[in-house]
Amino acid sequence: MENEFSVGQKVRLVVQPPYIKTAESMPILRPPNVVRLGEVGTILSGKGGNYWAVRFEKGAFLIDSQYIEAVAVDSVTGQQHYTDEYTNKITPPSES
Repeated sequence: MENEFSVGQKVRLVVQPPYIKTAESMPILRPPNVVRLGEVGTILSGKGGNYWAVRFEKGAFLIDSQYIEAVAVDSVTGQQHYTDEYTNKITPPSES
């Protein structure tokens, strides 16, 4: 299933990819741990082929849509919630 995101949308990394490619004009492969599992980023743009440019804490990276999921923000509390794509339920983040 192809995930559709919009520019400015918050997403989180749900599966660690085998490597991460920077979203620069001359992309560089980086080790997968440059972005932490569960880290929240912002969609910068769509890149075709199910890839998205996402700004994380340590920079902007090209991430396949299979590795990220949308994060909803509660308008009342401002707290982030994650959408479970299998049950379509919104759940609060786990306390880590």
